[in-house]
Amino acid sequence: MPLYLGVDAGGTTTTYVLADAHQELARAQGGSIKRMRVAADVAEANLEGACADLERRSGRSLREVTRTCIGAAGFSVPLVSEWLATAFAERTGGELLLVGDVVIALDAAFQGGRGVLALAGTGSNVAARTADGRVTNAGGWGPAVSDEGSGHAIGRDAVRAAFRSIDSEEYTVLTERIAAFWQVDLPHMVGHVNMQPPPDFTKLVPLVSEAAREGDVAAQQVLRNTGHALGETTLLAIAKVRRMEGEAYAGPPPVAFAGSVLRYVEPVRSAIVETLRAEYPSIAVLPDVIEPVQGALWRARANPEAALHEAVSR
Repeated sequence: MPLYLGVDAGGTTTTYVLADAHQELARAQGGSIKRMRVAADVAEANLEGACADLERRSGRSLREVTRTCIGAAGFSVPLVSEWLATAFAERTGGELLLVGDVVIALDAAFQGGRGVLALAGTGSNVAARTADGRVTNAGGWGPAVSDEGSGHAIGRDAVRAAFRSIDSEEYTVLTERIAAFWQVDLPHMVGHVNMQPPPDFTKLVPLVSEAAREGDVAAQQVLRNTGHALGETTLLAIAKVRRMEGEAYAGPPPVAFAGSVLRYVEPVRSAIVETLRAEYPSIAVLPDVIEPVQGALWRARANPEAALHEAVSR
């Protein structure tokens, strides 16, 4: 029976799924294999370890693979695409499909069809695909100006709420908990926030989520606000679909979620849905947070060649 390999090559983590036509056989996770993020020797070691893990877990050789699909940001950059093509040719059999990370995320939810995907992890982005296969985006302009709903935005806004509580004399547990997490006292927290490079705000997400669950009003407001902001960005993507489809527009496309924030921080997810349904009361929202690697696996199995030439529009 043919084997298929789906790969989600993220900037920090790479996820691999090996399957036959009907079921998943093995799964592995390793470090980045993106040459724009790591050196060649690091990428080689990460890929080698993951491939060995897949073969050990499945009892099959990757030389038996019929088709591999890799989803990666920056796949059109020669440094990325050429390295991936060579490295996988040395370790796997069959064809190689190399597409964008947005494409596999959309495929995980909609399998080549029309839909909108809101993704929020360390950063955020919203991608949409029209009925005729064109792809567009909204948001995703980076942490300095965008990334609504992301881990970075949650952590940054929690720090803002902590400082605001000092000015307003309205208590929030965020102030002490953030200072304790960073191991600084309150007088030194300003310097810590503004140091270069800045602290990793994403690491504050569990702390903010816990405070919100305990009823802290400021933490709850942070999560609601950032969810509403990502919901508004999602509405912008839907508006782009409407303009692109023109007379063929058949109402708002279904919406799906991906990324660690939307998987684990329910108040953000709920705020997005609230924002969407204020505009489109009957809009369809997929109940489960999707895994982009499943889109890569679907594409490896289906090999929809036409979709490799999707037009991407801002």
